[in-house]
Amino acid sequence: MRLARTAAAAVTAFAALLIPTTAHAAPAAAPGVAAAAAPGAAHSQTSDRVRLAQRIALTNSDNGRSVTASLGDDIEVRLTGLHENGLTWTWSTPTSSNSTVLRRTSGRTAPNGDASATFHAEHDGTATITAQRHCRPDAGRICPLVITPWKVMVEVK
Repeated sequence: MRLARTAAAAVTAFAALLIPTTAHAAPAAAPGVAAAAAPGAAHSQTSDRVRLAQRIALTNSDNGRSVTASLGDDIEVRLTGLHENGLTWTWSTPTSSNSTVLRRTSGRTAPNGDASATFHAEHDGTATITAQRHCRPDAGRICPLVITPWKVMVEVK
């Protein structure tokens, strides 16, 4: 019997959380005493503004694009290297032109030519993420003198 009462109380408490409450006007306060705001009123006004941070993924094919991010978003860059005809086309670690707007939180290159980095949108503004692809020859091979730029403009607002 005691277990049933405890379970019933838990269900009632849980239901109170799920059922929206109507904010009622508070009774008039005594002179010199401030009235408290209804607890449900403050919650309903701010819950519509809550936004979860997003993760924006960028790859080789995003070169030249412009993207928009919100404060708190993470931008993940993954560039894929290429090995053909005894040449490895290797990416540099992506960088931000404005670390106040986009702060790099991680970055690396791999022996196969891949590169990756993650940036966090810290402040409103614009920053450009850039990387360069260059050739690394196998033994006995010669690379052309070509550097391929990669860039994406990010507007944080």
